[in-house]
Amino acid sequence: MSGAGVATPAPIIVTALLSPADFAWADALRRAHFPPERNHLRAHLTLFHHLPPSVVGELRDALKEACRAPAPAARLASVISLGRGVAYSVDSPSLADIRAELAHRFDLVLTPQDRAGWRPHITVQNKVEAHVARDLHKRLSAEFMARPLAISGLAAWWYRGGPWERIGAWGFGGGRAIDAPC
Repeated sequence: MSGAGVATPAPIIVTALLSPADFAWADALRRAHFPPERNHLRAHLTLFHHLPPSVVGELRDALKEACRAPAPAARLASVISLGRGVAYSVDSPSLADIRAELAHRFDLVLTPQDRAGWRPHITVQNKVEAHVARDLHKRLSAEFMARPLAISGLAAWWYRGGPWERIGAWGFGGGRAIDAPC
């Protein structure tokens, strides 16, 4: 459902979108390793965790504007431990620059979490026993090789406690509206 006619305000989450192939790979890992009873989302790369609903119009414009640029180069850099989960760190100076520009634009409404240092990552497991996470981290680390990761666009979502509701998604290299799974 598009967020165009939403009556109840909700916090907004902003993500970078992965190419279809990279999304399919990351989402398959998430489905395989995230506890199913807690896995309400598809694979994603969060830029902001909580923007107020009052900025939705300006945010749409800002994301569309940011996506007029070419897609930022990115790569999977490492397997990281989340304590009770595992993720892949993402290295992308260009995406970090885009996030910094957006953070500057929305500085007055950022939460402490979104003001803190940004550690871009794709979570494949969370909220499991520590020994389960250590085992997966060890296994994924043993087979890991850094590789390119294709970032295809940016998206905004209403957070309503469970699955996210799409506000809009825009593709790099023109800023046109695109579909986005989540």
